[in-house]
Amino acid sequence: MNLFDVYPLQDITPVKGEGCYMWDENGIKYLDLYGGHAVISIGHSHPYYIKSLTDQLNKIGFYSNSVQNPLQEKLAERLGQISGYPDYQLFLCNSGAEANENGLKLASFVTGRKKVISFKKAFHGRTSGAVAATDNPKIVSPFNAGHEIIFVAMNDEQAFNAVHDNTVAAVIIEGIQGVGGIQLPRDSFLQFLEKKCKANGSLLILDEIQSGYGRTGKFFAHQHAGIQPSIITTAKGMGNGFPIGGVLIHPDFKPWSGMLGTTFGGNYLACTAGLAVIEVMEREKLMENAVTIGSYWLTEIGKLSAVKEVRGKGLMIGFDLSDDKKEVRTNLLFNHRIFTGEAKPNTIRLLPSLALTKEEADLFITALKQELA
Repeated sequence: MNLFDVYPLQDITPVKGEGCYMWDENGIKYLDLYGGHAVISIGHSHPYYIKSLTDQLNKIGFYSNSVQNPLQEKLAERLGQISGYPDYQLFLCNSGAEANENGLKLASFVTGRKKVISFKKAFHGRTSGAVAATDNPKIVSPFNAGHEIIFVAMNDEQAFNAVHDNTVAAVIIEGIQGVGGIQLPRDSFLQFLEKKCKANGSLLILDEIQSGYGRTGKFFAHQHAGIQPSIITTAKGMGNGFPIGGVLIHPDFKPWSGMLGTTFGGNYLACTAGLAVIEVMEREKLMENAVTIGSYWLTEIGKLSAVKEVRGKGLMIGFDLSDDKKEVRTNLLFNHRIFTGEAKPNTIRLLPSLALTKEEADLFITALKQELA
């Protein structure tokens, strides 16, 4: 049997990770500034994370959600505390797409409606409703296309007003668009969306799958705008590589038996990974570090004349290059052994571990200057 060939692959085989570094099968060391799409939040192979998972695996790794699992309650309590949403409810699942799928389903249950407003350049996942709310027709199959989704330009209040009415179940927006190229909603726009949704009974869903978990210096990116959405979805950095996702749900919404469900979501190992991440984030003050190193990077990258624009908050940063610099990302990887991300056409994305040091940040600035020279 062969693999279903859907991924364009770099000719690199990582076999070891530690902190912000990885090593390939030939012993070559790489600085990882992408973290596998913002997944590696506390660093590769963090010793506390490894010990926590090992200890749990030596007890029990999995059973279904038909039995009591106090680790789920502990994770919900700790997540409520660190996120500033102690009164919200938590539904645990396995991925960001699954979190968004359940968030959209919940909004439809609560409102009795099915129309959804999403935004141009949005990416919300690849399951049925999540991919329909993603602004990329190439990956939306005819099966997915039956959902009632309206796309409008982000930060365009007039365009939003033209399509928002009392038939809309949910408005879904990323705290910062990741795949779209690190595009930031204005604080005033998020405040506008919150007000409009409350006025007509739509639910505001904040997709914080890439932009959450301390990456921007606040626990969730939308908290910079001082808003409180009805539903918040999270994943990626939540488990530092262990598959886990979550839906934070307003306390006014009452569950009923069977309303949502999952086989693997909230299993013992997933909860242990989630708890370890929170504990390391607090102990090592990683949100504070994201602000410090991110601000430094934004300043230094902004000084480079070859950079057309730099955007971001904390350690979620993107910058645009001209067409004649489109090989820079590849050159950073193979000339300097530095992993970065991209967004089409010529945006480089930086999504490193929140434990990135200034020395490691400077290695990137030096390499970038050399490639842009």
